Amino acid sequence: MSSSPSPVAELSSGSTVSSKTSNADDDAIKTSTPNDNVEDSEEVERTMKRKRLSQSTATGRMPEYCQAANADADMEEERLTQMTSACKTILKCIGEDPNREGLLKTPERWAKALLFMTSGYSLSAEQVLNEAVFTEDSHKEIVVVKDIDIHSMCEHHMVPFTGKVHVGYIPNGKIIGLSKIARIAEVFSRRLQVQERLTRQIVDAIVDAVEPLGVGVVIESSHFCMVMRGVQKVGARTVTSCVRGCFESNPKKRQEFFNIINR
Repeated sequence: MSSSPSPVAELSSGSTVSSKTSNADDDAIKTSTPNDNVEDSEEVERTMKRKRLSQSTATGRMPEYCQAANADADMEEERLTQMTSACKTILKCIGEDPNREGLLKTPERWAKALLFMTSGYSLSAEQVLNEAVFTEDSHKEIVVVKDIDIHSMCEHHMVPFTGKVHVGYIPNGKIIGLSKIARIAEVFSRRLQVQERLTRQIVDAIVDAVEPLGVGVVIESSHFCMVMRGVQKVGARTVTSCVRGCFESNPKKRQEFFNIINR
């Protein structure tokens, strides 16, 4: 498993393992026999682990179990560095001075903010569900969670769109923890998105989680690409919907769902 050397590994890369220590470890391993007691076997195992750790450090490589965490941290640091540098370039291109007092820390702040606003890429619906799906045969009517706030980023201009999500489903023997519905909406909204796809992704996640008799999602939002630029229509709102199952095949059920969210 390859990764960039960690600070600990770099500090140790110029050192060599004492031959005295190495010989002592070899002697400890050689003197162990099948007749040794449990304490001796455990001591041998500890000695072998120390030897492997020493050898890894001497060659500039951390043990495999350390490398994954170090790789993630190194990757995060590299992304922040690249994004910070890119932001400084953008500031220069628009006629600003990245070195003036008010902008000194702006590139790093922007990089961290953008990583947070797109944090949905590092999560999945399965992760945020966290097994919060329960057997419940008694309820066969609509369950609605409405007015869930969402904040997303338009993939065409990378400016925000914000609004509310309304989710309704009819259980088919399984129900989902109510807060998990909001979390599913959050996972998909914290990405570069178009509202149409976001609506469908939330529906698909609910279907995959509980296989309901029917599910419907409606999103109402204001797109800043229409407010701050372009046509600049402050009051314009975009509404999208997606329905599956009996909400799609049964007009009465679909109308019941729309009536509930419009109350």
